[in-house]
Order: sequence, then structure tokens, then C-alpha cells
Amino acid sequence: MSISDAEKRLVTESFAKVAPIAEKAAELFYNHLWETDPSTKELFKTTDMREQGRKLMQTLATAVGALYNLDAIVPVVEQLGKRHIAYGVRKEHYDTVGASLLWTLEQGLGPDFTPEVKQAWTKVYGILASIATNSYESHNDN
Repeated sequence: MSISDAEKRLVTESFAKVAPIAEKAAELFYNHLWETDPSTKELFKTTDMREQGRKLMQTLATAVGALYNLDAIVPVVEQLGKRHIAYGVRKEHYDTVGASLLWTLEQGLGPDFTPEVKQAWTKVYGILASIATNSYESHNDN
């Protein structure tokens, strides 16, 4: 699955609008994630959530910045997926994370979260999640 230049532009431009509220966006994201999938809260019981929020937004910024050279971050995303296995993240958590990401973007962008922006983010997240979850195929704890 490829990402069109128009989709890359929509993701890049919309992320630039969310970046100034990164801390609030991360807070919204994690609160929504825990509300929709309480099992994920246990994964963060000893985590500094302020730092985790910074990591989330930094990871998103890296992914968005690499959209025009996605192959360059494939190994990084694969390693991230492997680390998440070690943290106890299950493959099905990626669906909840994706839904929380889209919800957070909708909150942060308001009317700028158009159907086209949602579709572009859905595609980008789907590709990245697919790369990250490939690591699960080599583990027994799917």
C-alpha cells in the first residue's frame, strides 16, 4: 500500500497544526486510549506520562517527517514493534491506538480534521502499524 503525495501533504500539514499543542494532544491521546481500552493503562503503571507523551509526539514527528522516504524508517518501526512486545503490548492494541490517534487528531484539528485528512492518517497509521506488528508473527504471544 502506497501513500500518495496528496496524502503525505495532508498528514504533514495537519501534524504541523497539532505540534504546537503536543503536550495536550498526548494527554488527550492517553486518556482516550485508557478510556476505550482499560487494559492498556496497566502497561503504563510505572511510566512517567509526561515523558511518555513527549516520546509519543517525537515518534509521530519522526514518522511524519519520513513520509517522503518511508523505507528509511522501516527498521526503526520494526524495532519499535519488537520493544512493544517486550512491554506487553498485544497486537490488538494497535487498533485501539489507531482509533485513539484519530480521535486525538479530530480534537486537536477541529474543523480541519476533514474526511480526507482522516483517510490519509488512517492509511499512514495502517502502514506503520503493519510494519510494527510484523514482529508479532515471530513470537508466540499474539
